[in-house]
Amino acid sequence: MKYESNTPEEYLSQLPQERREVLEKLRKTIQDNLPVGFEESIEYGMICYVVPHRIYPSGYHVDPKVPLPFLSIASQKNFIALYHMGMYANPEVLAWFQEEYPKHVTTKLDMGKSCVRFKNMNNIPYELIAELCRKITPDDYIQTYELQLKKI
Repeated sequence: MKYESNTPEEYLSQLPQERREVLEKLRKTIQDNLPVGFEESIEYGMICYVVPHRIYPSGYHVDPKVPLPFLSIASQKNFIALYHMGMYANPEVLAWFQEEYPKHVTTKLDMGKSCVRFKNMNNIPYELIAELCRKITPDDYIQTYELQLKKI
């Protein structure tokens, strides 16, 4: 679902209590573990963590006015979503996550190219997400992103 908001707090305030608590915990996990340099914003109707223009002036190639997106969280109609562009762009991080996931959660991993879907909000592996957040710095991500752009 898309929520109209200008700040993460405004986004969270629109959610039902049960989902708000889960997204608040997920947000805190991300904030406590992302390397310095990423910034929180609202992009694409979600809480997003980006490489800001002050670090990467080129911005996102699809729309250079938008900072380079890295990670987003959202309350969708049937699930909580974690979008992680670093996993999408880095096969080693993706393989690591897919291998580690069953060690933290008994349910099957429900994942698209960059989206991890949590249909059962009681099965979110916060410790694994914390570790995932620590794996990629803004500089690492920019380097991977630029390599991927060359392939387009």
